[in-house]
Amino acid sequence: MAQQTFSPLSNMEVSAFCSQMAMILHSGIFVMEGISIMLEDTADQEERALLMQVNETLQETGILHQALRKTGAFPEYMIRMIRIGEETGKLDDVLTALTAYYDREATIAQTVKNAVTYPLIMVFMMLLVILVLITKVMPIFNEIFQQLGNEMTGFSRAVLNLGIAVNRYSALLIILLILLAAAAFYFGKTQKGRRQLRSFALHISFIRSFIEKLTACRFANGMSLTLSSGMSPEECLNLTSDLIGEADFVRKLDICRESIKNGQELNDAFIKAEIFTGIYARMVSIGDRTGALDEVMQKIADKYQEEIDLRFAGIIAALEPTLVILLSLIVGMILLSVMLPLMGIMASL
Repeated sequence: MAQQTFSPLSNMEVSAFCSQMAMILHSGIFVMEGISIMLEDTADQEERALLMQVNETLQETGILHQALRKTGAFPEYMIRMIRIGEETGKLDDVLTALTAYYDREATIAQTVKNAVTYPLIMVFMMLLVILVLITKVMPIFNEIFQQLGNEMTGFSRAVLNLGIAVNRYSALLIILLILLAAAAFYFGKTQKGRRQLRSFALHISFIRSFIEKLTACRFANGMSLTLSSGMSPEECLNLTSDLIGEADFVRKLDICRESIKNGQELNDAFIKAEIFTGIYARMVSIGDRTGALDEVMQKIADKYQEEIDLRFAGIIAALEPTLVILLSLIVGMILLSVMLPLMGIMASL
């Protein structure tokens, strides 16, 4: 069978795959046999082709993470976590954790979609209203002012000029909107565009803080899995560093590894490299002394995930009223800039 690249799976599809594989492994069935069972149960042709390719690669290599990577359908984070699971002998636990992770990701994505859809529709409608105001209504008011022997001034004149410019350069505006749509597709749908957008986003402090928390969450989750398998700290760091895509965090891990080679304890190396600070550094120190560092790492990962979820919820809760207030102010300012002078003129007649 020729190797082919499939479309990326959604978070819900990835979660379903991990859930099925976790149940199969918990039942004592080997990976290759489990894929064969899933092949027998599926009726969807695209899913069947995907599983057949995974099965074929498994028969050649016997390594699940390589088989999944060759399809191009599974996210890199999942593949790297599965690699850790295979190397530590905890693949069933990793798949269970990935099921919960991608189920949560799917829930967050759906929540964001539901929360953003209405504001986006509202923004579109309000922008349409503003466009009609500045291109159709403002010229009518300008004619009224001229008939009364006055001219628009200040903000109202600026809005009128904007409307005239929009009418004059409407073709250019349409081209600009097409370019913006193409840019949105490039940055949202292509891997290269996403990398460039991510690189730009790192220069924004708020987004950088969010990405740092997400990276620390992934690192703590990976460390928990590797430490619980009985691996040495050096081996844990080497495996878990493959989960990290942020250059700054990777540099911190390099400092941490160097400190451990020089004889420092793991928690001291974490503090020196500033991987964990504050209460998290204290938790690591306590976990290292009590021999429960793997459990502490899992708690840290859960704490970071809670912070990320709360931040998402806060953004979504603030987005809708902020847009309503902002757009209402714009429309109100446009109308008042015309109505107040007009009322003054009418009162003086």
